[in-house]
Amino acid sequence: MSHPASFTARAPLPDHEQKQAALSYLNEAWAEARHDGVDGDCLAQASLFAAFAELVATYGEDAVAKFVEGLPLRVRNGEFSTRLAKQ
Repeated sequence: MSHPASFTARAPLPDHEQKQAALSYLNEAWAEARHDGVDGDCLAQASLFAAFAELVATYGEDAVAKFVEGLPLRVRNGEFSTRLAKQ
């Protein structure tokens, strides 16, 4: 039996494309929340909580604890900085 195109299951996106799509959805949600007056710091803390809760549910506390041990160096190395380099 043939299904209309709108009901056809799509193949899962490759991992890097899923991450790009997820970031796009999160950026849209942040923009909407900021527009509604939610403070950026509150958004960041809630987002971190939700992210860590999901990681713990998926991988467990020990694996996530090991993962976050590397975050200080990554932050200090500028991996999460969004400032544009001056030219």
